[in-house]
Amino acid sequence: MIRNLQVLSESTMRLTTEIKATEPTIDWRRLRDFRNVLTHGYLLLDKELIWIALELLPPLRDAVERMRILAQRSTTATPPNDDSD
Repeated sequence: MIRNLQVLSESTMRLTTEIKATEPTIDWRRLRDFRNVLTHGYLLLDKELIWIALELLPPLRDAVERMRILAQRSTTATPPNDDSD
């Protein structure tokens, strides 16, 4: 489970600033910091910290889904029709 949380939090670091800005309720910096604790301070982990992280997953999942939809819309947007002929 800890490895999954590490991969998840590390993946959020690869999101662009623009896409993260679409979800201001997510504390992206805190996620980054959490990743650093998981990666470099695993001896400091306790069950309470992991439980808090797990409680944050549903809002994060919802935010990522909204970002996925937004990204999909922007990549599949139809260019305007040029009927100037």
